[in-house]
Amino acid sequence: MPLLEILEYPDPRLRTRAQAIAVEEINTELQALIESMFATMYHAPGIGLAATQVNVHKRLIVIDVSEDKSEPLVLINPEYQPLDNERELMSEGCLSVPEIQAEIPRALKIQVQALDAQGKPQNFVADGLLAHCIQHECDHLEGRLFVDYLSPLKQQRVRKKLEKRQRAAS
Repeated sequence: MPLLEILEYPDPRLRTRAQAIAVEEINTELQALIESMFATMYHAPGIGLAATQVNVHKRLIVIDVSEDKSEPLVLINPEYQPLDNERELMSEGCLSVPEIQAEIPRALKIQVQALDAQGKPQNFVADGLLAHCIQHECDHLEGRLFVDYLSPLKQQRVRKKLEKRQRAAS
């Protein structure tokens, strides 16, 4: 599968709100995109990737939080609701914000509704790292990044660090 280019912050395309995927769009073309997204995510390496990060503005995320890459999860048109008010701070990174990590509070346990890769409805409870990852990737579908949760001063530091990194790479 071909690797896809991952957009990097502050690329404005990361701010595009993704569009829902109609059931009729779940076809071989979408399956090829899913396979390429997994290949790209594993190669990066990462544990989650939203279609918006590869400049496809559709509501699609791929996740695998397992140590051995054995639990691939495809979520089409994902939605979630926190199951209580309990939140957990967890260190987050992002393939679109390389080499930056920050503690971000997220709901500890969520109820998830989505379609799987075949278009079948999925409804499950996620907690821990999986819940955190789903919330992070769903933010991408809304045009939000984890750095948006940081103070303006920290956001400015992140932007400067990434600009310096990009200058060094060119």
